[in-house]
Amino acid sequence: MKNTIRSMLLTASALLVVAACTDPTVAPKSSVSSANIFTQEASYTQFLAKIYAGLAVTGQRGPDGSGDIQSISDEGFSQYIRLWWQMEELPTDEAAIAWNDGPLQELNTQIWSSSNSFLGGMYARVFFQVDLANEFLRQTTDALVASRGVSAAMKANIKTYRAEARFLRAYSYWHGMDLFGAIPLVTDADALGKTPPKQATRADIYAFVVSELNAIRSDLPAAGTAEYGRVDQDAVAMLLAKVYLNAQVYSGTAHYAEALAEASKVIAGPRRLDANFRRLFSADNNTSPEMIWSIPQDGVHAQNWGGTTFLIHAGVGANIDAGAYGIDGGWWGLRTKPNIAALYPTAGATSPDKRSSFFTTSGFSGNVTNLTDYTTGVGSPKYTNKTSTGATGSNLTFPDTDYPVFRLGEAYLIYAEAMLRGGGGTRAQALTYINALRGRAYGNTSGDIADAAMTTAFVLDERARELFWEGTRRTDLIRYGQFSTAGVWAFKGGTAAGAVTAAFRDLYPLPANELNANPNLKQNTGY
Repeated sequence: MKNTIRSMLLTASALLVVAACTDPTVAPKSSVSSANIFTQEASYTQFLAKIYAGLAVTGQRGPDGSGDIQSISDEGFSQYIRLWWQMEELPTDEAAIAWNDGPLQELNTQIWSSSNSFLGGMYARVFFQVDLANEFLRQTTDALVASRGVSAAMKANIKTYRAEARFLRAYSYWHGMDLFGAIPLVTDADALGKTPPKQATRADIYAFVVSELNAIRSDLPAAGTAEYGRVDQDAVAMLLAKVYLNAQVYSGTAHYAEALAEASKVIAGPRRLDANFRRLFSADNNTSPEMIWSIPQDGVHAQNWGGTTFLIHAGVGANIDAGAYGIDGGWWGLRTKPNIAALYPTAGATSPDKRSSFFTTSGFSGNVTNLTDYTTGVGSPKYTNKTSTGATGSNLTFPDTDYPVFRLGEAYLIYAEAMLRGGGGTRAQALTYINALRGRAYGNTSGDIADAAMTTAFVLDERARELFWEGTRRTDLIRYGQFSTAGVWAFKGGTAAGAVTAAFRDLYPLPANELNANPNLKQNTGY
């Protein structure tokens, strides 16, 4: 099933040799020109592949050596999903990292500055993707395609490719809006030049993302019919559901009814809960009936030091057997804090909730008393380079485990929360969805909850149990008002016992180098 995306990743670099640029009014630099490359029909798929590949790999040569961005000196740290995951997980109660690389420890404590290179790297990744998508759309207008003598069949394909590029642009703009708030909004309709882009409001970015996703839906393949690793109409509905669920934060106006409606579309589609929860995070998760959209990883053809390479290796150390996770060694980096493990009854192998089976205290203290000591905390490697049947992936260093971006289980949780927040639907249906997840986790009905127990607070905890280490926690806590001014966990605010932080920490600062380069940008309050 991965053959198509493998081929796309392999051939993508044949088209573009791109230098990173966070100014979306400047075209990506390339070793070829539109005058000679776009006469070849394969160039369109290769260009589209490069946009997808921007989420999976770090440059033109795997695993490193010719990086797409220069904001981070170590190319491995610059991988898109690795950066997004760190922004979402390290400042929360779900994860802590033991390494001292650059200003990485600032992410553990919420005490970061605008000069943090990891924040700058994430900002650069967002606009690298935006730049690529914009240029692809400029090069695939009806007029240009017609002038190049492209076949009728390819013209029809290009219409779908354009919708995919717009989805991927919206996906990155969502990340930019979620993390940084007010950022530049530049599209393919804007003329290229040297004028620094103007800053849009967060509400403007929100409106653009929603408008784009609704506009492209019908141009994408029907749910469940896209080639593996590419987006379909379910991916649109899922991204809209997540954006609408957080609309109050992004725009000041709630859209829970819309979130529920989009989640319902996904639930009504062809995806089904995977009876094997562990398969979702294993080397054969591309076979899971629950996966809506994932970012393919491949130990031979898509080598990189981010994605699941990072998540699997960094989660292994101390007494955890690296071989049991299909890798050649642990990096002694990631673990979790005890308050997350406490959300599960008797967390660990003996828990009736099997979602906690990846927790271990063997070789760990149980409490995070020292951020740079990996053995303080709770071991919690969720992802593995073993298949669901126990086979090892194709490469012990670079896993075959795809990164799950959207899966059906989260749609169930969105429906329940949106219903509880006044978005329509019924309590009975929401309860059915919650208990479907818990039934899978417990293997029977012993974990089912009664209607009275289904509250928004319960859903937040259930999201932590179901979506642990899947890159949602910071956004969830902000939506619930518990990221900064409420909620305390180890080393939040820089103290071992933890402390509340100022509300402005709900947004990351715009990178200092961007402010220096673009006089149109205004820094977020508090920085």
